[in-house]
Amino acid sequence: MGACASSSRGRSNQGKNQKKSSRVAAVPFTPAAQAAAVAASPKMEEKSSFKWRIDGFSSLLDKQKGWTNSGYFEIKGLKWYLQLNLKDQKRGDKRDYVSLMLALSKTSDLKSDIVVEASFKLLIFDQAYGKHKEHEFSHHFQTEENKRSGVSCMIPVETLKEASSGFIIGDSCVFGVELISLTTAKANHSSEVHVQKTNGFSAREAYTWVIDDFLALKGRCYSPEFEIGGCKWYLTMYPSGIDDSGEFLSLYLHMSKPEASFQRSGMTVELSLSIKDQVTCNRNTMTGQCQFVATEEGDGWGWAKFVEVKSVKDQYLVKGSCLIHADVAIIGSSE
Repeated sequence: MGACASSSRGRSNQGKNQKKSSRVAAVPFTPAAQAAAVAASPKMEEKSSFKWRIDGFSSLLDKQKGWTNSGYFEIKGLKWYLQLNLKDQKRGDKRDYVSLMLALSKTSDLKSDIVVEASFKLLIFDQAYGKHKEHEFSHHFQTEENKRSGVSCMIPVETLKEASSGFIIGDSCVFGVELISLTTAKANHSSEVHVQKTNGFSAREAYTWVIDDFLALKGRCYSPEFEIGGCKWYLTMYPSGIDDSGEFLSLYLHMSKPEASFQRSGMTVELSLSIKDQVTCNRNTMTGQCQFVATEEGDGWGWAKFVEVKSVKDQYLVKGSCLIHADVAIIGSSE
């Protein structure tokens, strides 16, 4: 199961199979002025931190191997998120390990020639004795292929689960990152999320988006809104890819703008997105675990390279029609 990729898109229109011919910039969410300000600051030494508290932690321990993403957080004007894997393995070792990574979000909108050089600590917090598990790293964040810090096998899962370790208290576990230093340069030339406890996974619910004329779609397309777990959602699809290259179809699930009382909350979700034909149910499916935070911009998670456009035309269209299927299970809510 691969990690979800982020997509930040405002939603200006709704409705089934809506079309928008104008191209949308790949990362429009962060203002260009903010990126320019970051690039203009050659070095920032102050420490910043982020904590990710997950209650109902046994729900994640029981799941199959895969990555779970935190919500976005901001450090030094850039957007980041953490990625957690509780079933990682080292070569020659059959034990499951806790792995943690820091990732720079595409919404940070850095120019391709800007490198973010960061020194930071990844942490698992000992909630009983204060003897936190920490690994210190340095990493150059820049391109899509290099926006993640690399896998860190922090400790064996069996060690994490030991009652005497202090890492899990009341089925709650806390992960985090602490920035030591950050520098921006040209290439070669404490906020906290609290995921409330739930009684295991919610009932799985699904939504199917019927697309009658796929070949006529241009640009970004929106599904109708639908309700799962008491929240409103919608899908966005880029038939020629979010980069408009024509090689891959991009597909994302978004949480719609909530009421004011729900504005700053979010939830951890296991999602599965599929494309299939309407006769044989031949399908392509991607799954992941991600934290959705409800915002006015409608932040979403999904896959930029969901399926090759050629495969869609050859395998999933029946008389020009196909189905997009979203399968969602809510693990917990956040405050």
